[in-house]
Amino acid sequence: MPDTSAPPLPDSRMPNAGQMQRLLTALRVALGQAPLPLPELEAVPTHDLIGLNGVLARHLPTRAVVTGTLERRLLVVENALRPNWTLADLSGRVHASRSWPAWTAGHIELVSPSSWLSNAELTASAFGRLVRPRVLLVALYHPEYFPLPRFPLAISDIARAARATLMGHVELMDMQLGTSLVDILNRVDELQPDIVGVSATFGQHDLMLALLEALNGWPTPPLMLAGGSLTVRNERLLLERYPELLIARGAGEPTIQDVLAYWHGDLRLEQVRGIGYQGSIQRGPGTVAIGRARRTPTVANRQQTDIWPELDLLERTFAHGGVAQLETSRGCTSSCSFCPRGHKGHWAGAAPEGLEWLLSEISAVFDRHPHVSRTLYLVDEEFIGRGAGAGDRALSIARTLRRHNFAWETSCRVDQVVWPGKDRAWHLERARLWRSLVDGGLRRCLFGVESGVTSVLERFHKETTGEQNALTIRTLSALGVPTRFTYITFDHLMSAQELHATHAFQARTDLVLEPLPHLSVEQIVDGVRDEDFVAAHSRGVPFFTEISYMLVSMECLVGAAYTRKVIDAGLAGQVRPSMGRIDAEFADRRIGVLSRWAQRWVDRNFALDYTLKSLEKVLDNESRHAVRAARQVLKQAAFDLFTTMLALLDDTPLHDSGELERLNGRCRAHADVLLGKLRSRVSQTVTQVAGTLPPQRAEVLLREHGRWADDEGRWQLINASDPCGT
Repeated sequence: MPDTSAPPLPDSRMPNAGQMQRLLTALRVALGQAPLPLPELEAVPTHDLIGLNGVLARHLPTRAVVTGTLERRLLVVENALRPNWTLADLSGRVHASRSWPAWTAGHIELVSPSSWLSNAELTASAFGRLVRPRVLLVALYHPEYFPLPRFPLAISDIARAARATLMGHVELMDMQLGTSLVDILNRVDELQPDIVGVSATFGQHDLMLALLEALNGWPTPPLMLAGGSLTVRNERLLLERYPELLIARGAGEPTIQDVLAYWHGDLRLEQVRGIGYQGSIQRGPGTVAIGRARRTPTVANRQQTDIWPELDLLERTFAHGGVAQLETSRGCTSSCSFCPRGHKGHWAGAAPEGLEWLLSEISAVFDRHPHVSRTLYLVDEEFIGRGAGAGDRALSIARTLRRHNFAWETSCRVDQVVWPGKDRAWHLERARLWRSLVDGGLRRCLFGVESGVTSVLERFHKETTGEQNALTIRTLSALGVPTRFTYITFDHLMSAQELHATHAFQARTDLVLEPLPHLSVEQIVDGVRDEDFVAAHSRGVPFFTEISYMLVSMECLVGAAYTRKVIDAGLAGQVRPSMGRIDAEFADRRIGVLSRWAQRWVDRNFALDYTLKSLEKVLDNESRHAVRAARQVLKQAAFDLFTTMLALLDDTPLHDSGELERLNGRCRAHADVLLGKLRSRVSQTVTQVAGTLPPQRAEVLLREHGRWADDEGRWQLINASDPCGT
């Protein structure tokens, strides 16, 4: 065998450097003088595992497969002149450093485990395990609701976990990227997958049912696995309708790995972690034995050591005008009553060191799309987290992102800024942390204040107070932390007094302060508690200008503690599987009327507002600021509607059905008037903003504005029709 010693990587944090050279070296070792399809191979990006294997399958005279995760691709190729195989770790690391899956013991025997390139003996079944099962992972999407795509983390994380097993062939399809259900079914016909995994979130129940129905009708249906927030909410309904379906109930990585082992007969179904199912399912042709519904234990977030994605679809996401998403932690540190926590789990953070190689790969994709803002959206529910070293970990992640020239956005809880139970020293340390995060590239952070009314916050089990929220907003703005906030304006159990207090909080002009970089953290931490200081440094803008989406109403999600309170109050109504929620009346029916008209207003303007918000994510500098300013036109109109409707509520008796109908009509009349006034303002604003945008971005905005302006179904709710028939 020729000398296979290869120079080590110049930087062990960049394991894909030289991947193609190692691939070609290994192929020459295995195939001798056989011609190689160099132009085709060199044209395939290193992250495109499907494309790479397609070239090998078309051109090599022997069996071959590239498998494994992005930073540890493994080439397995049958030798042309010898009765054994060549294995190459394309990262350049020695084979012995790999965490080999348990199944490989006794199936793959390396001759030179201390090299990245080695001859190997494979058992008769080993290659079959490397290429089967065929797995198709699908992300669903309604483009009419969300016009611009986001990198599909859910199926990308699952793909990585599956590839880490060195079993099977994994493909990904994302409906955000121009793929239709027909395209998915056509690919199923071509690929004949053994397993189809479906990721569905709120508003996609109709798409999931259509896909499952079609797959279930095949002569030999694939093993079907469904996951995502919506799927967990509708577990019972789905299992009743599709008893062969497996429901992924927690983090999907251990589940998909166990499902692959189950397909190969290594595990029984009841040993597959984190699933809901109806009974034993026979793989392949034959009968299906159905038992009672069962669940297996999920895996805690703290046991998930690898939460990184494969990057198959990142390039296409950018090509479709989308943005890059990433997670550095999972779960949350709280238990808000409106959030069903079962499938999300408690907070756990990934080690920052794991980001180095991934950011190198992501950076290479960004480099090919120079017009995309180099911003990563960390979709952590709570970025900083808890425990010793939480702040240091956050700073380490920020420094790593900065080293790779990324700006970034994320989410945090209010008590990461102001915590009444902590002393002044803690608040000073936390203020320094936030300034350091901004220096480390933090472009914006989302905080779920949800209310400025303490009684409402108690009902939401936010474990915060109105005063705490006010101090947080002041502190962050004075420190110069770019923020946005979520706020639940209407909830089913609120009183008219609480709604008035909510309106007053949103209107406050003493919360958003001028950035004060010239002041010390000591001056700011003390100053935000001093009304004279606040008056001297207030920007004078109402707080609602910082709320991400205005006029939000509580959603009674299936399984949430808040929903149980609504049920106990006798207010629950019809189940809506499309959104994983139940309809509910409001304890004060007048507030219910206002909430319904607020929702109509939100839905009427949602696609345009979401487009502006999405454009803001992919732009920098003046264009980004112009888009952000344009959203203020919609925020102001929404608050005007809120103000008007609240005055109408005060004129309406509480227990008079006729007066409620009159209130409904008056709300509609005022919404019509406001929408009429908004048309001209929005048209003028969109024209101005479009002039500052790159042509492709301007085209997206003008198209969505045209749809908004021409919309005939003026007050139609996005999720008014529920095709699943509950």
